[in-house]
Amino acid sequence: MSIQDHKLSRVQLSVIIVNWNSAEYLRESIVSIYDHTQGIDFEIIVVDNASTEAGVETLKDQFPAITLIKSEKNLGFAGANNLGFKHSSGSYLLFLNPDTKLLAPSIVTLLECIKSLPDAGIVGCKLLNTDHSLQLDSVQKFPTILNQVLDVEYLRLRWPQFPIWEIGALFRDDLQAVPVEVIPGACMLVRKEVFEQVDMFSEDYFMYAEDIDLNYKIKHAGYTNYFVGETAIIHHGGRSSSRQKVSQWATTMKHRAMQRYYGKTRGKIYESLYQVAMGCAAVGRLTILGMMTPFRRTARDQESLAYSTAKWKAVLKWAVGRQNLSPENR
Repeated sequence: MSIQDHKLSRVQLSVIIVNWNSAEYLRESIVSIYDHTQGIDFEIIVVDNASTEAGVETLKDQFPAITLIKSEKNLGFAGANNLGFKHSSGSYLLFLNPDTKLLAPSIVTLLECIKSLPDAGIVGCKLLNTDHSLQLDSVQKFPTILNQVLDVEYLRLRWPQFPIWEIGALFRDDLQAVPVEVIPGACMLVRKEVFEQVDMFSEDYFMYAEDIDLNYKIKHAGYTNYFVGETAIIHHGGRSSSRQKVSQWATTMKHRAMQRYYGKTRGKIYESLYQVAMGCAAVGRLTILGMMTPFRRTARDQESLAYSTAKWKAVLKWAVGRQNLSPENR
């Protein structure tokens, strides 16, 4: 089946991808969608969020069936996805990151799942790192101060069923869809009418937390979010925003978004407490990391320590109001 054959008059699924300076990842992602998605009528809508790097202009040459929307300004993740939705015609919507790659007919699997679950809000699957290791954020609890302060990978792996983070669904032997609280924004399948019912993505977030907010709105509208463990996609891990290095700008944007989410869902006092708690957590983590420095022997250990130290220094700067939001710090 040719790429052009997918552009049919009656579209079942709209795949919406927001791009910002990720043209090569995006190209690979689109190829994988066409390679692994057969038997359903779908369209691909790409919203370019005012990328400064070249490459996105040539996508239509390689994939003439896609809809390419070039925004003259960066609308943020929420605004760009909403723009893509307004140009869509599918009964189902798949919001997909540009740095994802299908390895199997995951879209078909997710679509079959959501059709079989009348109460389904958002449906998602396993997310894998580039080396195919599992991303623990494939499922999440709604964030609280406690689970953010105690967000330690070792603890989550050691006690995956612990109620604070509750990621046991990732390690189940059966492959049935499992109710969870949050499906992350890298891969979210939702019915069009549900998305419209909750008034789309909240555009008071520029980036970060808008996916959590959407999960929250959909769950509180009476739907259940589901994790499907029988399939997985690669998610290269946020390269479109962070380039895999600690960014003061990105750290500040993330924590500001979380504050906004807490303010909307838990009130202003909780919002303020979050900043204080994360500042205290940063001091504690930096103290522990400093004590560990003499014991890091390998280059990999030293790299991990340097990354963690830079991350928590950025958190501390945000917490005490010393953030730098200049463009060069993105």
